[in-house]
Amino acid sequence: MNKIVRFSLKFRSRMAILMLSLLFASSIVLARAAVTAADNIQMAQGIVDWARLSLEDFMNDPNYVWFRQNLDRAKGILIFPQVFKGGSVFGASGGTGILVVRDEKTGSWSEPAFYTVGSVTFEPQIKGRVAEAIVMVMTQKAIDSLLSSSFKLGGDTSIALGPVGVGAKADRDLPSVSADFVSFAKSKGLHAALNLEGAVVSVRDNLNEAYYQKYVAPVDIIARQPVTDPEMALLSESLKCKC
Repeated sequence: MNKIVRFSLKFRSRMAILMLSLLFASSIVLARAAVTAADNIQMAQGIVDWARLSLEDFMNDPNYVWFRQNLDRAKGILIFPQVFKGGSVFGASGGTGILVVRDEKTGSWSEPAFYTVGSVTFEPQIKGRVAEAIVMVMTQKAIDSLLSSSFKLGGDTSIALGPVGVGAKADRDLPSVSADFVSFAKSKGLHAALNLEGAVVSVRDNLNEAYYQKYVAPVDIIARQPVTDPEMALLSESLKCKC
């Protein structure tokens, strides 16, 4: 009988230790998850802030007059405030940014949806390892492609470099920019020939979830018209053309 009691006590003791170990391990996992979630929230908000500053930089630069004067033609814009050259941050060329889509009836802009762009080619004349890029989304076909989880620029959709320079006036029928996407980039404040042909654009689900505090797909975000974030309201204001 004593053996049975001793065995029972040992078993209970081991089970208690095991339960405590599991609770401790679970608390570590939950703590890490909380830190990761907080980091994602901070990162998402930071990207919106940086995107606004990058947009204002392009809007105020006299070399991007075509961009400003044709903004009303765009169905949406992708803003990548930092695109890194291979090996600097992600181990490959790319960056994270946002998509905002314009409501053609009201002219208002949607809440941001987060995307990554990868496999970007930096042309030799680009100075440094970081560039900022804006991609005008010109067609419904381009919008539809962005609603998928991932797609390649220049695959089923076409992309062209946008006209740059004070001489690039608002010729709205330039054949060189009759593409689904039109891209502009600069590095260290100077125009950069950033080649996005073949670049892979993917939805950044974790940042979308962090920013909206629930899982949302890009199609859900684009359909949301009320602006709830003060920084997004500032970005929407920046999108009003000051031609």
